[in-house]
Order: sequence, then structure tokens, then C-alpha cells
Amino acid sequence: MGKFNYGGQAVIEGVMMRGQYHSAVAVRKTDQTITVLEQDLRPWSDRFPILKKPILRGAVALIESMIMGLGSLNYSASQFGEAEEQLTTKELVLTMGFALVLTVALFIVLPAFLLRFVQSHISSNIVVNLVEGAIKVSIFIIYILAISWMDDIKRVFAYHGAEHKTINCYEAGEELTVANVKKHSRVHARCGTNFILIVLFTSVFIFSFFGRPPFFQRILTHLAILPVVAGLSYELIRKAGQQDCRPIFKVVARPGMLLQSLTTVEPDDAMIEVAIKALNTVLDKDSVHPEVQKVVPFPS
Repeated sequence: MGKFNYGGQAVIEGVMMRGQYHSAVAVRKTDQTITVLEQDLRPWSDRFPILKKPILRGAVALIESMIMGLGSLNYSASQFGEAEEQLTTKELVLTMGFALVLTVALFIVLPAFLLRFVQSHISSNIVVNLVEGAIKVSIFIIYILAISWMDDIKRVFAYHGAEHKTINCYEAGEELTVANVKKHSRVHARCGTNFILIVLFTSVFIFSFFGRPPFFQRILTHLAILPVVAGLSYELIRKAGQQDCRPIFKVVARPGMLLQSLTTVEPDDAMIEVAIKALNTVLDKDSVHPEVQKVVPFPS
């Protein structure tokens, strides 16, 4: 087994960190204490080894990340807001379903609809797909710019920055202290922002093989190839996140890293403390797991 890449996600007033066999969500409560939710992980690929194959593992990782991310947001909201109860399983499923429908509407249906007004003036199928890709990227950037004005989102983006800086500090082999973490970049190649942009670019490349189908067929084809697009994008971002990756992968990751100037904000010390707490919790739990003893720790 190789070195494991730790990662995470910003949540409401906190950070979720995911390890190889454990996850932790650390949240700063209104009384300024930090509460932590620890969970054991058993990836689907451990139960079904075929899901560890390239492409398949990317599609599975995307679904698992969505489920874990929504659960982490649910926990953080209940802790920071002092709510008595978290959302039920049914409510979580409905929330995820709504998020998926909104994503399809914004990044598949809307671009295909807008494309109808210009594709008759474009003779090249390649250019048609490039235009559709440009529409998708534009919608994504406009969406990020729109929500970045919200105060609550600014704080989430700051925790996003704390998460990245903490991971960068860990991967540099430095002790996880606030002073050390503050020195590091809030940009990281394995960020979800990178993944989304790579998905958009990859979908343009793959869809170029399908010509210019009618409106509804275009939507259905995009939905059908989505698992393949997600799988390929996962492999690309996985390569880009390696310290010794080839220059081509750095080029692929560059647009997403530039966009992180919008999706991350410089965190304060209290936010960094939360991110450190989450990562240290996961590292401590993983370090005593029987399987992790067989793995060369990262960094070495």
C-alpha cells in the first residue's frame, strides 16, 4: 500500500478531515469550545475490491464524499446553532436529492439550453463543445462570485483556507501548530474547486466524441457519461496532488488553483486551531489502526 493523502472539507464554523480509516468533524461552538465528532470509516472499495480500479474508484469516491460532506454539514449546523436534533436520514436524502437536481439544472440543462441559440451559427462540433464548456465554467465562476458576498459563506471559505493550510503544513512534515500552519499556502491541488473545474473540462473533451445531439439527447448523454467523467477527473486530480507529478498535471490543476483565490479566505488563529484539532484527531485514530501499521506514514 502507498502513502495516504489526507484531505477535508470546510463546514459551518468548522472543518471535517478524512483519514484512511477515520474521519473527524471539529466545530467551534458559540461558547468558543471545540466539539469533535469522530467516526470510523469503511470505504465501499474495502467491501468490493473491484471499486479500487481506476475510473471506478473516482466515481465511488465522489458519491462517498457527497454523503460524508452532507453529514458533516448537518453535524456542524446542529453544534454551532445549538439545535436539539440533526436532520433525519430521510431529510438528508431529500437534501442530497435537491442538491443533485440543482447541479444537473445549472451545469447540464442550462448550458444545453443556452447552446441552442448559438450552435446553428457554428460549423465545428469541437467549437460547439468548447462553447458549452465555456458556458459551464462561466456559470460556476458567477455562482462562486455571487455567494462569496454572503458573510456566512465568507467564514466557510476562511475555514476552507484553514483546512488547506493545515494539510499543506502536515504534508511539509512540520509540527501542526498555529504558527507553522499560518506560514503555508491556502491553495491545494486536491481541492474540490480543482475537481469541479477538471470535471467541466473533461466533460468537454469526452462529449466532443458525440457530435452535436439534439437538446434532450444532449442532456441524457451528459448524465450517462457523468460517472466516466468523474472517474477520469479523479485520476487527474490525484496525479496533480502528488509532489513529484509531471508538469502536464500541474498545468491541468492550475486553473482550479487560481480559482481558489475566491473559494478560500485567509483564516484567523481560532479557525486554524479547529482545523488542527480535526486533523490531529484523525491522525491519532489512524495511527493505532491495525492496517495503518503496514503503511509507510506520510510524510516519511
